[in-house]
Amino acid sequence: QVQLVESGGGLVQPGGSLRLSCAASGRSFSINAMAWYRQAPGKERELVARITSGGSTNYADSVKGRFTISRDNALNTVYLRMNSLKPEDTAVYSCNLDYIDQRLWVRRTDSWGQGTQVTVSS
Repeated sequence: QVQLVESGGGLVQPGGSLRLSCAASGRSFSINAMAWYRQAPGKERELVARITSGGSTNYADSVKGRFTISRDNALNTVYLRMNSLKPEDTAVYSCNLDYIDQRLWVRRTDSWGQGTQVTVSS
């Protein structure tokens, strides 16, 4: 079982910045990709940004140019740098892991972090 622990959320004023972190831990796994999702009240969860093991990235149109996803492969950690935050970015942000369980040699995408609240408000 792979566990994900997130940190870095909080309250920030419009135009401000935050950095989220998500660290993966466990035994016998290799990472295909890590991603950040968010869910605002009354809305469906949406993909914010994703980064593969090779470093390829993709972003939701709403955050392009403002958010940057990166990862530290040695630490199995993914980061989300969020700049120029807007009130509509307010949501619970969760990280997701796409990985290979090397005990069973199966791909799994069902590991989620506990979620961290990001609130953008003046």
